[in-house]
Amino acid sequence: PASHASLRLPGPPAWICGTERRSTTMMSEQLERIASEGCAKDRVEKYLELLQDVSERGDVHGMLELLRHVVSDRVPLVASRNVVQRFVEQVKALPAEMHKQVATQAIQILQPRVVSFEEQVAALRESLAEVLAQDEEWTAAAHVLAGIDLESGNRILDSEYKLAKCVRIAMLYLEDDDAVHAESFINKASFLLPQTQNRELQLQYKVCHARILDSKRKFLDAAHKYYDLSQIHERIVEGQEVDEGDLLHALASAVTCTILAPAGPQRMRMLAVLYKDERCRTLPIYPLLERVYYERILSKEQIDTFAEGLAPHQLATTVDGSTVLDRAMVEHNLLSASKLYKNIYTKDLGALLGVDMAKAERIAARMVTEGRMAGTNDQVGGVIFF
Repeated sequence: PASHASLRLPGPPAWICGTERRSTTMMSEQLERIASEGCAKDRVEKYLELLQDVSERGDVHGMLELLRHVVSDRVPLVASRNVVQRFVEQVKALPAEMHKQVATQAIQILQPRVVSFEEQVAALRESLAEVLAQDEEWTAAAHVLAGIDLESGNRILDSEYKLAKCVRIAMLYLEDDDAVHAESFINKASFLLPQTQNRELQLQYKVCHARILDSKRKFLDAAHKYYDLSQIHERIVEGQEVDEGDLLHALASAVTCTILAPAGPQRMRMLAVLYKDERCRTLPIYPLLERVYYERILSKEQIDTFAEGLAPHQLATTVDGSTVLDRAMVEHNLLSASKLYKNIYTKDLGALLGVDMAKAERIAARMVTEGRMAGTNDQVGGVIFF
């Protein structure tokens, strides 16, 4: 699985350290003067004015220094919450790189007192995650968003909010092909799904679930999920139009996963469903679907062309040294051969499948044992009977 990207940023260049020290001194003096004001309301207004000033000047150090001050014990919680809330709003308005730097350090500053500033920290995490996602730092964005405590007893969170966050985190992990972490959040979402009627969230959940099954090489299950998605009849979901291209993409994914699924009766039933769907005739993969459906032996050239459109996990190497694609194609060609021949020598079967005689025998034995192919093996005579 992809590792979590670090959120720590490098320190400032040495040549600006002197400037920072002077800025720190000036900021500390200003904060001390405000803290000595008599009226609490006046102090809050002064803090907000100072925050506005340092934000407009793009003074990152000043913003963070002010934040450290207002969350300290010197400032009453009621006052500090108002200032921190405004701080979050100012951070959202910053340019992307500055946003990442300020939000990352602000979360670290607030984390020891997260119980008191839970809503503000959650808002910072949400905004930082979106900026990271825009820069395609998917895993880092997911990690930031996963830091939100969805089971907190300090604030009431509705099921739809929790579901939205779980699905969003899963989607971010999937962008980096991290199906393991994505699955943990989709499993959490599955318990929340019955509690919402939001169709957009329901569809996002189904897409994530299908992609996770695909990534985990549960191709037949993934094919069923993709096909269900391709059959959505609604064209407007929660005010957003469903793109016809997305439905065809889901249909093509269903075809791909079915072809990669273990050869046998269940795969054959799914192939029949897809072959009879008129929409499949418009897909570039349709000629291959037709050959697979009619149980024709696939040539190396046809398999290589199919491989060009596959995702990395669909070409991954398995424990026996072959790829996911190789295994699926060998099983398909073996099942197709069983329809053409009544019996075949294992050495001839190996040559037909492009593997050695022993491997061809093992694959045939496994498929017969699992009930995916009818046949017997005469090991003495080196013949397989179908």
